[in-house]
Amino acid sequence: MNNVKRSALFGFCSLGFSCLGALLPVSQALAETTLYLGMNGGTMERLYADKVLPAFEKANNVKVVIVPGTSADILAKVQASKGNPQMHVMFLDDGIMYRAIAMGLCDKLEDSPPLAQIPAKGRIKDQAVAVSLGVTGLAYNTRLFKENGWSAPTSWMDMADPRFKDKLVFQSLASSTFGLHGFLMFNRIQGGSEADVEPGFKAWPNTVGRNVLEYIPSSAKISEMLQTDEAALFPLTPTQVTALKLKGMPVEYAQPKEGAVVLNVAECAIAQNTQPELAQKLAAFLLTPQAQAIALEEGDQIPSNPTTPTTDKTRGQVEAMKQYLETAIAVDWDQVNEQRPAWNARWNRSVER
Repeated sequence: MNNVKRSALFGFCSLGFSCLGALLPVSQALAETTLYLGMNGGTMERLYADKVLPAFEKANNVKVVIVPGTSADILAKVQASKGNPQMHVMFLDDGIMYRAIAMGLCDKLEDSPPLAQIPAKGRIKDQAVAVSLGVTGLAYNTRLFKENGWSAPTSWMDMADPRFKDKLVFQSLASSTFGLHGFLMFNRIQGGSEADVEPGFKAWPNTVGRNVLEYIPSSAKISEMLQTDEAALFPLTPTQVTALKLKGMPVEYAQPKEGAVVLNVAECAIAQNTQPELAQKLAAFLLTPQAQAIALEEGDQIPSNPTTPTTDKTRGQVEAMKQYLETAIAVDWDQVNEQRPAWNARWNRSVER
């Protein structure tokens, strides 16, 4: 090792970095680049870390480290480090991705063969694209429904049915996309729209609100509340219902007759990140049939790339999602995000007080 290279390495040690690199050949110490990918933790994190990302890491001699968190958490972290981001690519629920783009946090996605395979309805402006497809509908506790002789829910207005008094669990509008979706559909049924939520707020306390056992910040608590039979009904996605069923939970998905709400998980390369080329390469890889087939087979993530192959195990899930999406409602996210801070404040003041 020549003196210039050695002094550079020991210079990092003097700044508080590990001196391990100084003991290794320069080619080995500097060979592996690390990329940071923000996404939901738990099951999704393990799926990508163990099954999806290794092929990309091996092919590109990089390490991809997942930064876990809800979409709101990831957005807050990236916003806090704007101009000097600590992550390279992020997954966000589509509505929050619209906010990220408006904040200037996403680079334009570079053209690539897998990006070209994604239908236009899977794109969010030029900066983001759906990685997996989903909808928010209703889920219910099959054990409780059977014990009480209740028929499966068929409408968003079932949330206001008196039989579910203190058995409805609702995710907070202020922190959860599921909760926001549920409220917006209730508001539509009351005659409102994304531009006018007065009907929903006015009707909520004496209808759905009377049935709510607990407002939860996210869906993480639902598994526990299913086990204890506290929860009979709650907004959720078919994908999350499948994940709960695989854990042995007594739960099924119900498609509301008014339509479910489109909820895609989207990705973008973070603006001004330290590895722009590799970040774009990772974003493109995650759209490939290769990556999405693994995510589908191993984690029930419905692919956004229509060329992704299916198996006997997954074909029914993909077909069901296609049917749900035919009648699904697409939220006007630009309208929602403009007003959401005021909605959140009102919700916290008048609903979850």
